[in-house]
Amino acid sequence: MPQPTSRSRDTPLFTVTADTLVAVDFGPRTRRGSRAKGPYRRLFALPGTRAFTAGNLIARLPMGMFSVSAVVMIAGTRGSYALAGAVTATGLAATAVVAPWTARLVDRYGQARVALPATVFAVLGSLALLLCVRHGAPDWTLFASYAATATTPNTGGMSRARWAHLLRGNADALHTANSFEQAADELCFMLGPVLAAFLCGAFFPEAGTLVGAVLLLTGILLFTAQRSTEPPVERRPSGRAPFRAPGMRPLLLVCLATGAVFGSTEVVTLAFADARGHHSAAGAVLALQAAGSCVAGLVYGAIRPAAASARSRLPWCLAAMAALMTLPLLAAGLTGSLLVLAGALLVAGMATAPTMVTTMTLVQRYTPEGRLNEGMTLAVTGLLGGIACGSAAGGWTVEHASAVAGYLVPVAAAATALLVSLAALALSGPSHRFLFGPSNRSTESRAPH
Repeated sequence: MPQPTSRSRDTPLFTVTADTLVAVDFGPRTRRGSRAKGPYRRLFALPGTRAFTAGNLIARLPMGMFSVSAVVMIAGTRGSYALAGAVTATGLAATAVVAPWTARLVDRYGQARVALPATVFAVLGSLALLLCVRHGAPDWTLFASYAATATTPNTGGMSRARWAHLLRGNADALHTANSFEQAADELCFMLGPVLAAFLCGAFFPEAGTLVGAVLLLTGILLFTAQRSTEPPVERRPSGRAPFRAPGMRPLLLVCLATGAVFGSTEVVTLAFADARGHHSAAGAVLALQAAGSCVAGLVYGAIRPAAASARSRLPWCLAAMAALMTLPLLAAGLTGSLLVLAGALLVAGMATAPTMVTTMTLVQRYTPEGRLNEGMTLAVTGLLGGIACGSAAGGWTVEHASAVAGYLVPVAAAATALLVSLAALALSGPSHRFLFGPSNRSTESRAPH
């Protein structure tokens, strides 16, 4: 039988065997029904993305462990929740001050050169806290040790900076990456406290802090070793400081109010469960809220947003959050059932991830070139400040009114975030120079997001 030539490789060859005409197709074979890769498979098909994501997830898990571990460790050995709360609050305040400076150094000198030594210093602070608690050191040493952990780099921000560098000009893929990062945040903050409580209870009070320190250092070592995906550095960034960039300050106010939603919900839920004799179940109830947000984040990243851009989607996301946060209030007030409250928090959490993904997308858009880590760390600092304010407001309301009334605080915080975004939209006017102004990043793609 004649052999096909290179020219006839795409053309069927006809031949005769006995009384049968045979047609042979030498064209390339394709699998029938094969479907295009999904957005997440396309995302992690990029070289180096799986490696740096694995390291980052290991380093990010302790972020949900350290505060719980510190409270359990200090309260269990010193017998004072007030001391434990004061120590963790000091660490939070120190982080709010130090984290933007650490991020600025990361932008200027690179992730590997700054994040690794900063992590080593933070791990030494955690180990110092562990030793001070175990050996009965004076109380002031606990504050000093935990404040030293403020140099912990913003691992989520560094990961988002890598995605922004790799996906520059591809707005749809960056949307998927931001959604994945938000889902990863929710997953780590859902599993972290559970793991910390288990380690401290099953082994010894310092186990959670010790394991968290090991995971943090191991994850950062793996993450910073992936140099091929690290964004280039700009020793002297040409852009202004992110806090002074047009559009950033209203976004930080939104982050502050959104953080108050998270902080107040956590404290009020703990008080509600405790008042009904189910204090041990409060962690699982809060984990359901994070689970709802995690699932919503993955779904949100798998779909292509509507024609509306991120700047016009933000008020809608905040409106959905404000509306859904009324569900826990209604569940607690009308039924008083912890089980019904858990379902309400699961649904309410589904508004969290789309809101945070859209907010972080805008932060990336309005942060000046070369200062992306600093800009995203400012947003995280705003969230932390909001969590602290929300915790205080929620605790005050519970103490002076009731746990049910405490659920008014997250509703009010979500409504405040919505009003800030609407006010920014109204003040932008035809010039679009406030929240919804032009991007500060000269290289941003103009493709619809």
